[in-house]
Amino acid sequence: MQFRLTRGMFCMVLIVILPFMAPAQDSSAASQAAGSEAPVELQSNPALPVELPPPGAGVQATGVQATDTQTADTQAAGAQATGVQATGAQAADTQPAGAQATGVQAADTQAAAEDDSQDSLTEEIQEELAQGTMHLALAVRLGIAGAIVFLQIILIYAVHLLFKWFAARVSSYGETHFKPFKIKKIQLVHPRQIISICNFFIKIMHYVVMIFQFYLTIPMIFSQFEPTRNLASTLFSWILTPLKRFAFDIFNYIPNLITILLIVLIMRYILRALKFFTGQIQKGKLLIPGFYADWARPTYNILRALLYAFTIAIVYPYLPGSDSAVFQGVSVFIGIIFSLGSSSAIGNLVAGMVITYMRPFKIGDRIKINDTTGFVIEKSPIVVRVKTHKNEYVTFPNMMVLTSSIVNYHTSSSEDEEGLIIHVEMTMGYAVPWPQVHELLIAAALKTAHIQQTPKPYVLQTALDDYYCRYQINAYTRDVDMIPAIYSELRQNIQDYFKEAGISLTAPAYQIRLPPEPPIKQGENF
Repeated sequence: MQFRLTRGMFCMVLIVILPFMAPAQDSSAASQAAGSEAPVELQSNPALPVELPPPGAGVQATGVQATDTQTADTQAAGAQATGVQATGAQAADTQPAGAQATGVQAADTQAAAEDDSQDSLTEEIQEELAQGTMHLALAVRLGIAGAIVFLQIILIYAVHLLFKWFAARVSSYGETHFKPFKIKKIQLVHPRQIISICNFFIKIMHYVVMIFQFYLTIPMIFSQFEPTRNLASTLFSWILTPLKRFAFDIFNYIPNLITILLIVLIMRYILRALKFFTGQIQKGKLLIPGFYADWARPTYNILRALLYAFTIAIVYPYLPGSDSAVFQGVSVFIGIIFSLGSSSAIGNLVAGMVITYMRPFKIGDRIKINDTTGFVIEKSPIVVRVKTHKNEYVTFPNMMVLTSSIVNYHTSSSEDEEGLIIHVEMTMGYAVPWPQVHELLIAAALKTAHIQQTPKPYVLQTALDDYYCRYQINAYTRDVDMIPAIYSELRQNIQDYFKEAGISLTAPAYQIRLPPEPPIKQGENF
């Protein structure tokens, strides 16, 4: 390799020197050609007049020529050349035309041979130079390819360190700032799970970047060598062609995008206005006759859903690919699936709207649906959730709520001035005077906490049975949330007052026992 590189460098020096040597060779060749062709031009030029000497003057001419020849020996080289040319010219005049042609052909052959030797030398020099250049270029390309691989290895390692540092920062930040994701009071995602999800996406991004780096490295290496250059162009085109098409599509989609942004912006401000009026109605600052404050939020939700649907209908023609058959087919398929699988959901939605405007209860009310009693903690368009006194959560679909009987204990306590009436029944024998029973029951009710002094509790006699009378104590309260505790304390006070009065709470019970029938003797007829 060193010999070839040295030889190639020598050839490069020769190529650099040859242009400067070429003019001198051309000038000497031109002068030689001019010297050799001058007699031919004189011989072949018919326009020059030639005077023939008379016959008697031949000896004189020869003497003169000899004298001239002797004189030419003592003259300069320029005069000798002139005499020789003249002699050659005179001799040529006496020779036939065939000899002249032979001399010309010999001169041409010699010149052609010299040209061929020069061409062969030039070709050898160019070949040596090409071989040296080829080896030099191959070494340079191998060096460039090695440099690309080295730089990509460094870059891949740097990207790995960057993503590792970023993942560590996300983990340290998430331990102190991430909060659990909850819906109402139900925790769906723990902070550690959120950190794991973030690290998973970071790892995916790391792999994508590494694949992209390898994909760029391979074409860059292939482009350095002629046999694989077309393959490099193909690999680059797989990336550049989609990117160009994507860029052109985005550029052409800008007018439609601006239209969509304007529509969304207008709808956003309309929703802001509706939200403002909803807040004013809920706070009682804006009063509309016949429109309750608790209707404001559900009405806003309904109007928002309608505006979203209207916005989608307007924006749909401006979406990319909306006019394609595939997009339309997918839309029809989704619509069919939604219509077939959401019949019960749509029924619950409609029932939820009806319940909203019926106003049978509000959030926080104590209600009774069928046999379940508890507090309403959620009222959504689909379901109603009730929390019982035992901290049990019961969910009712809105269609079931709409078709069931609902008892609201909270309405009478909030809207009625007297409050909710609670009652306890008991039985007492006829031996105890009823005024005394009334007095004891009222005293026990007044002593119970959360029972209102006014209106005063009262007693009702609901039945007169065979052995005892049924009494019912009724009292008013506004603390609906404390109803189980109020009932318990009221029963305790009734027991205490009757015990202090020396009256037993056991009701008399009478049994009639008939004498046993005599045994029947065998053989007796009835």
